[in-house]
Amino acid sequence: MALPSPTPEPAGVLLDQVLGSLLADFSNWFGRGLVLLDSCPDAVMGMAERQELRQKLELAIRELAAATSLRQATPAPMALEMATLAPWHQLVLSVWQLSANLRRAGVALPEMEPLPQPPGFA
Repeated sequence: MALPSPTPEPAGVLLDQVLGSLLADFSNWFGRGLVLLDSCPDAVMGMAERQELRQKLELAIRELAAATSLRQATPAPMALEMATLAPWHQLVLSVWQLSANLRRAGVALPEMEPLPQPPGFA
């Protein structure tokens, strides 16, 4: 008796779509953070703080690239642990705070790149 060929479970497809969208969102905000740091004067954030945030963003970008590569190399849907996602969420909040501080200081912010459409959405 032959077993049916495996087909993706609906939950697995949804998980893959959500994770792909989430990783793209993190990538967008981490990149945006680097752009904002380039526009940030000392009056808004000191040099040491900017360097620390830049290092965190660059590390997160490398971690994100690794997670994205694993996702693409894995034939089955995958998830990421909250221990991985929580620091990334905190970093996005830091980027949002930097953006708000720049706006309050009257710094003209560079235009944001349009977000790519998540896979599976039309």
